[in-house]
Amino acid sequence: MDEMPRRTGVVTSKGQPVTLLGPDVNIGDLAPDFHAVDAAYRPVDLTSFRGRPVLIAAVPSLDTGVCSLETKRFNDEAAKLPPEVQLVTISMDLPFAQKRFCQVEHVDRVKVLSDHVGREFGMRYGVLTEDKALLARSIFVIGRDGRIVYRELVYDQGTEPDYDAALEALRRAAS
Repeated sequence: MDEMPRRTGVVTSKGQPVTLLGPDVNIGDLAPDFHAVDAAYRPVDLTSFRGRPVLIAAVPSLDTGVCSLETKRFNDEAAKLPPEVQLVTISMDLPFAQKRFCQVEHVDRVKVLSDHVGREFGMRYGVLTEDKALLARSIFVIGRDGRIVYRELVYDQGTEPDYDAALEALRRAAS
């Protein structure tokens, strides 16, 4: 069995390099399929959104300031986007914690998924952190054809992503 690729120096947390596990997924690549679970522990995979433009925002934990701001921002932006697009936030948080967060923060336009059970998203997209087993803050936009059209690995994990660039890529993918 091949060893999981390890990448260091791609992102930092509090100024310290973080080691990411998994391959480097790039623009033009076919988006790897993955299985995650929703708030009711029902399985959801990427193929569920086949033929639709998808923005996937990976965050370390919804219960942190930046992740909360990011998720709420994408939830607000969803109302301004074409109806066929799908916005997804994925974290390693347990599904019941995600459900509580969504209820309290009124997040209802973004599909929130947990990678806690299988860690497939993190490993297949190369954003699983080795030391804490969290997802590195990153954005992937997938076009209708299933290919990555935009990718951002947020270098400093304590900062927000480039919302404008990600949303513009999603709008282009929808047109």
